[in-house]
Amino acid sequence: MQDRSLTRRTILASATVVAAGVTGVVGVTATPALAHNRDASLKKIIKEMSLEAKIGQLFVPYFYGTSATDPSADDREDNLRELGVATAAELITKYHVGGVIYFSGWANNIQNPRQVAELTNGVQKASLSLPTPIASLISIDQEHGANVRIGSGATQLPGAMALGAGRSLSDARTAGQISGIELAALGIHQNFAPVADVNVNPQNPIINVRSFGADPEAAGRMVAAQVKGYQSVGVVACAKHFPGHGDTAQDSHTGLPVITHTREEWDRIDAPPFRAAIAAGVDSIMTAHLQVPALDDSNEPATLSPKILQGVLRGELGFKGVIVTDALNMTGVRTKYGDDRVPVLALKAGVDQLLFPPNIDVAFNGVLAAVRSGEITVARLEESVLRILRLKDKVGLLSGSPYISQKEVDRVVGARKHQAIAARIADRTTTLLVNKGETLPLRRKQKKLLVVGASPAFPTDAARTSIPELTKVFGELGYTTTALATGRAPTAAQVDEAVAAAYGRDAVVVTTDNVGPTSAQRTLVARLLETGVPVIHLAVRNPYDIAQLPGVRASLVSYCWTEVELRAAARVIAGRTEPRGKLPVPIQRADDPTKVLFRSGHGLSYDD
Repeated sequence: MQDRSLTRRTILASATVVAAGVTGVVGVTATPALAHNRDASLKKIIKEMSLEAKIGQLFVPYFYGTSATDPSADDREDNLRELGVATAAELITKYHVGGVIYFSGWANNIQNPRQVAELTNGVQKASLSLPTPIASLISIDQEHGANVRIGSGATQLPGAMALGAGRSLSDARTAGQISGIELAALGIHQNFAPVADVNVNPQNPIINVRSFGADPEAAGRMVAAQVKGYQSVGVVACAKHFPGHGDTAQDSHTGLPVITHTREEWDRIDAPPFRAAIAAGVDSIMTAHLQVPALDDSNEPATLSPKILQGVLRGELGFKGVIVTDALNMTGVRTKYGDDRVPVLALKAGVDQLLFPPNIDVAFNGVLAAVRSGEITVARLEESVLRILRLKDKVGLLSGSPYISQKEVDRVVGARKHQAIAARIADRTTTLLVNKGETLPLRRKQKKLLVVGASPAFPTDAARTSIPELTKVFGELGYTTTALATGRAPTAAQVDEAVAAAYGRDAVVVTTDNVGPTSAQRTLVARLLETGVPVIHLAVRNPYDIAQLPGVRASLVSYCWTEVELRAAARVIAGRTEPRGKLPVPIQRADDPTKVLFRSGHGLSYDD
């Protein structure tokens, strides 16, 4: 492949980025002449590709298993049932796919960094064995915070809303750099982050804390900072979900949301983060499966809308990079058309990458039939292939070796330096909302704690949950702690048990997760307050929980339940660090949502 594209040294300068102790590689901005020469080389590759190989480059499917060639018996069975092949290697060989996406949990792709590296090497070996040997662009959703795929062994960083509360562009960029450096060490060169949606709807079930906040301009600055962070170290960033998923109470995984913003409201609320991402040079943008009548009154979801993708995104906003669909298995894009037509219509609308088709054989052959019939021209197909190869070339996948060194994985992924920086960033995000009677920080004599409440599992490790983690951290800080996980829907018996356990304690730390007006978590908190024992409330996800909890005298938000955020919150509660975070969203009153309980920017310190 060396004669077909520019070398990695040409695409990526051997420069160094040092930001808060992070070292990486800086991408070079191509001159017009360099870009022309690069495209000429890439077009030669495309000319040599078969039609099937060109179509395959568009697809980014999932698969089951920790190995590309030797998955477990259960994973092999799942692959055969859903993909028609037994292994990831067979998937790549049969459909010439241009990339794959890794998932933890249900897909069983991720156990630990060393295993991920081996999986990557297996994927690349299969890709380089194709008739036209082109390395895979491996993707992942490693947003951090509430959406993490690689957990144990990798550095965990505060998620978007926590970074929004920290209000530091430097921290946002550094978080992107650290994440990008570790992903690149694992051979993952496309991260579907950052989220560019502006969360102006507190009832949003799918975006919420994945957003940087409710202020469009502030969110845009954070999005741009993260884009620069990822791409400065050779990882493709992806701003999502265009044209904006922040003002809906419906999840596009299960339905087709409608954004009712006027065109003026869209320009003012939804567009700024995407404009900022494009100005920052973002390499890819993901579509949303939702309707925006102000942008397209045809009722097509944005993923299938030429008016939105070609007219607005490419035409008005001037985006020239890769457009990738959100997952094509989601209900929001499957409401009107069959799985053979959805990828065809997406390509006709202007999409380049087709992510997570629910049936790869149906989707692939649907596109193949459309090209053979002339519905999609070969020229249109090659436009998308060229954009995808540009990305691969930019991150060095078309020159040199795409294989991963285990020594590099051990040296980089989860490095102590990275974890120390992550902890310092997290210390600037915890937000203190209420502190009546100077309930916080805990006093020296308050050594016996009850830690109780909702205990979401860490995204990649069901065995690790927030109540045991908080208990562990408080123990390390010198407290005697008792743990009692009551979940998001505590029973009457669990509430009684928690109340009984509170007596004799010096303080109670109660966690909540997504408290609604009828939530049993409200009962738990109210009953604990009745004991007279000092109660400290910690929202381990939504900052909006406090609106449902009248009478609380001390309340904090960590914005997520991952270890790095919980540890930061515990340090604040113990008085080891000051609360520094400021709300990036307003919180409305529960009894009258037209009135604001806490304004965006609210956040107490221990000097207040």
